[in-house]
Amino acid sequence: MTAYFSEKSFRFLRALARHNDKAWFEAHRKDYEAHVRQPFLRLVGDLQPDVAAISPHFRADTRTVGGSLFRIHRDARFSHDKSPYKTWQGARLFHERRREVAAPSFYVHLEPGASFVGAGLWHPEPHTQLKVRQFILENPGSWKAAAHAPKLRRRFALDDSQMLVRPPRGFPADFTYIDDLRHRNWAFLRPLDDAAMAAPGLDRTIAADLAVLAPFVDYLCAALDLEF
Repeated sequence: MTAYFSEKSFRFLRALARHNDKAWFEAHRKDYEAHVRQPFLRLVGDLQPDVAAISPHFRADTRTVGGSLFRIHRDARFSHDKSPYKTWQGARLFHERRREVAAPSFYVHLEPGASFVGAGLWHPEPHTQLKVRQFILENPGSWKAAAHAPKLRRRFALDDSQMLVRPPRGFPADFTYIDDLRHRNWAFLRPLDDAAMAAPGLDRTIAADLAVLAPFVDYLCAALDLEF
């Protein structure tokens, strides 16, 4: 079974956090390519058949520009933090219509001590949030099946980092899933420790996770009038 990442992957990212400047990165670009970027692209490619089996409308795309893998460079134009590089690497397994409309995605994140796999909607615009909330209100039974399935909840947690203090205006306070409507993000996440990320067969571990997450992503696609 294939191992993608290793201690060298985490060592590079930890060192990048300490030396986040262009000169250091260029001096160690070969380490980035060998231990982070190329292994991640290989993982993305190996996941494509699993993604296609879940939905023909999602992509695990190995293109180096416009594909699944996020750039290591930060967009610091509007940030007080002017560090030029991210200290993590992530890949989004995306819907084919992601450039047309807001769409959920599957996601894999590599970061020392903070890796995870997940899926859902992250930082959607207010009109997208409203659309999802209205769909949950109108389809509570299928929301229960998709987002409260025991198999999903045993393995993943719904991100609660950004929630409304009170129920959203215009929704009944006695609705069974009113707390779910308070979320600004609808994303289920599962942490993976460094040993799991470096273990042989990581693609099989993530493929199994994607299958568990698929009904939830299917529901979000339905809420946003997207094919699944």
